[in-house]
Amino acid sequence: MAHLTIEELPSEEYYMPGNALCAGCGESLAMRLALKILGWRTIVITVPGCMSAALIMGASAVPLLVGPFASGGALLSGVETALEAKGVKDVNVVAFIGDGGTADIGLQALSAVVERGHNVIYICLDNEAYMNTGGQRSGATPLRAATTTTPGGRLFRGKLQPKKNIPLIMADHEAPYVATASIGFALDYMEKVKKAAGIRGPKYIQVLCPCPVGWGYHESKTVELARLAVATRVWPLYEVEKGRLKITYEPRTPKPVREYLRAQRRFDHLTEEDLAELQKLVDEGWAELKLKARSAEE
Repeated sequence: MAHLTIEELPSEEYYMPGNALCAGCGESLAMRLALKILGWRTIVITVPGCMSAALIMGASAVPLLVGPFASGGALLSGVETALEAKGVKDVNVVAFIGDGGTADIGLQALSAVVERGHNVIYICLDNEAYMNTGGQRSGATPLRAATTTTPGGRLFRGKLQPKKNIPLIMADHEAPYVATASIGFALDYMEKVKKAAGIRGPKYIQVLCPCPVGWGYHESKTVELARLAVATRVWPLYEVEKGRLKITYEPRTPKPVREYLRAQRRFDHLTEEDLAELQKLVDEGWAELKLKARSAEE
């Protein structure tokens, strides 16, 4: 697939301005960019969360269906099956669902979508906590991050468990296309949405969407943080197509993980030992990812 350029992007907007999301919201940008690629022949599925608050209040210019928290995958399945029964082949059925509704309460329904092979696109808007209800930890919250339910300080050390790796779980489900993305790399993200729309079967994209309120940074720094996550290799960009993993962006000179962590209030409690531990884990994770990519080339 040829790389997208800014000049090739459609001018039409299907995500309307003036919505209810916070200033600097990464999810808002993720939905806007995806809908520019998918166009008006699209039906959006969502569940309670930050994104549903925006979409319900007029941000979506395309048909929208909002259902119970755990039912995102079931809604996708139902809409796609109904369109198939009517012989409608040219409509994108896409989900915008947060990490809580994906990695935790909605994981069973998502797993079923992939196992049954529905022709849908599932986009997880990952801001790494249940931000719509106050910033509680989710399965996608990183190790040591402070949330309202995993406080950080001298006595409490933030979340004690590592981030659940949903993209690789979906790849192990044998979804025909899985990808990670970041709103800090807009063209890479939109290329992956475009590729997903052209592949039949269940597609899964997890896009990192920094949250100024929950992460603790100035709202003007959202895109900068999204890029820094990739530059430090905390959030690697890759795709898995038909089981073959390919890294889509590799930093030439990776930045230290501490640069990313120290830019966020949710990591203010980290000690030098904590920073060293997290750097080691990121390095090990990147090495494993590179090994998977090399194995796919053989």
